[in-house]
Amino acid sequence: MELYEAIEKRRTIRKFTAPADQEQLKRILLAGTKAPSGLNSQPWEFVHVTDPAQVEQIAQLKYDITLAALADAPDAPQKAAVQKDCFYNASVVAVCSRPMGEASTWLAVENISLAAVAEGLGSGITFYAGPAKAEIEKLLDLPEGYCLTCVLKIGTPGEEGHDRYDSPYGARRPDFSWLHENTYKAT
Repeated sequence: MELYEAIEKRRTIRKFTAPADQEQLKRILLAGTKAPSGLNSQPWEFVHVTDPAQVEQIAQLKYDITLAALADAPDAPQKAAVQKDCFYNASVVAVCSRPMGEASTWLAVENISLAAVAEGLGSGITFYAGPAKAEIEKLLDLPEGYCLTCVLKIGTPGEEGHDRYDSPYGARRPDFSWLHENTYKAT
């Protein structure tokens, strides 16, 4: 698959029918490690979470965060359930990094997301902060000096994902509306 095609096809997937197989997952993660990193530090570590109880804990934390964030919305429980359910039938990979390595690690996440598309798979990125992030770091037994960057779900898509130009979360900005010359100029 050509790079620009993979970029256009990449969507956030929230429903999976099957996880990536072991060979696909190895190729996808290896693609992640080809990302540039400051001083070639390669600050990333990946934890493939296969224990159903651990996956359930990570998914429940996402449910709780979403429910709290949308507390005033009448459809909060349904939206939180969608966030929780996206962990099932997928390969779950916690992406971790050393301090000062998170920017490089996010580059690895992008490579992984694009490699998943090239494999005919989908992916979703879940970010955690605060107590939930600390709880996952403890659950994964991360050593001192490592932190959770995000959790990826990778697998066979059970949906097409939202078209980025017609998303329920808002339309994409017009092309080049984000480009400025020499200084930032509000439009």
